[in-house]
Amino acid sequence: MNILLIGSGGRENAIAKGLYESEGLKKIFCTPGNPGIENFAESIDLNTSNHNEVLNYCNINNINLVVIGPEVPLVEGLADFLTQYDILVFGPKMLSAKLEGSKKFTKEICKKYEIPTAKFNSFNEEIMAIEFLKKQKFPIVIKADGLAAGKGVIIAENLDEGISAIQKNFSGAFNEAGKEIIIEEFLIGEEVSFFVLADENSFKELTSAQDHKRIGINDTGPNTGGMGAYSPAPIMTSKLKKETIERIIKPTLKAMKELGCPFTGVLYAGLMITNEGPKLIEYNVRFGDPECQVILPRLKTDLLSLMINCCKNKLSESIIEWDKRYALTIVMAAGGYPESYETGQLITGIDLAEKDPNITVFHAGTRKDNNSILTNGGRVISVTSFGSTVKEANTSAIDAINLIKWNNSYYRSDIGWRAIKREDNE
Repeated sequence: MNILLIGSGGRENAIAKGLYESEGLKKIFCTPGNPGIENFAESIDLNTSNHNEVLNYCNINNINLVVIGPEVPLVEGLADFLTQYDILVFGPKMLSAKLEGSKKFTKEICKKYEIPTAKFNSFNEEIMAIEFLKKQKFPIVIKADGLAAGKGVIIAENLDEGISAIQKNFSGAFNEAGKEIIIEEFLIGEEVSFFVLADENSFKELTSAQDHKRIGINDTGPNTGGMGAYSPAPIMTSKLKKETIERIIKPTLKAMKELGCPFTGVLYAGLMITNEGPKLIEYNVRFGDPECQVILPRLKTDLLSLMINCCKNKLSESIIEWDKRYALTIVMAAGGYPESYETGQLITGIDLAEKDPNITVFHAGTRKDNNSILTNGGRVISVTSFGSTVKEANTSAIDAINLIKWNNSYYRSDIGWRAIKREDNE
């Protein structure tokens, strides 16, 4: 089997490893890839926005399965295009991908199908948005409607911060993503991520995780693409899972089916666990990054078989099994991220860290120069570890991080802090 994987982050490194370790003979290609992915796949260079270019590559190289890691190709309709030519694609079609590509689209579905979420208003004019904001209570949340690489959400603590956030969007800071904005109430509670796998006829519960979006200790500072995660999230009890499935997941899948585009692939619900129960913050239509780096290492079921069954609407035949231990990943970033940062710094010690069989290092913002690995982005690598407790997994990951060096690296040492606090109080 020949597989084309699309993406270059830590998520795709985790997917490539999972596919490589799956049963059966296979050849994996990845565009654009990274040095970590190249341990499992051959890197190639394709413009994935040029759908004909991807199709031609698939035809020439007899690609049987395309796995789309990031959100942009999904929102651009690559899955729709390739499936017309009988190529199996793991990932939702364009209309379903709007669940992530347009926050307004998702909010309107929530309203119609009575899915619990924050109260909201949408605006495409700066003046009207500011006038509305002046009448609101703070803190309040201001979001770019479209894709903004995880950085389009701003929590405004007061009117001045809110006006600044609105102006930032309409001045083009997030390009097309900020041409329309959502202003929504600030939900109080604890965030958690919940994942399901769906085909056109059914869905399977995957697992939960907790991401840490903010750059600073104790979840302070600006949002990032994610500074670390752990799985499963103990806060996601059986009762909360059941409520999430009945009130959020099932109505959403019903909505997409009624719109004529059944959702297929990974549906990732970002939730706030409030005093009134789980409420939907937003959807992603693919594995999260860095959540993927803790979910797939725990997956005991063959990943390739699971993806193929999903593509062929045979998901009901799959039995999904998990490692019972906690997995935790810490992102090592370039100093200065998510603002300006340097690249081209020499990284050492990855081989030392991976001598521990409990440790996996997933590459994201790296590049290879001869036999050296250099930094090439904001989030550079993810260091993943297992533990019988979240605290044990955190300690193990930090021990590995202490072996990895480059000039002006940065990481959060408190990944999993809520769960660790609960463990310490037990």
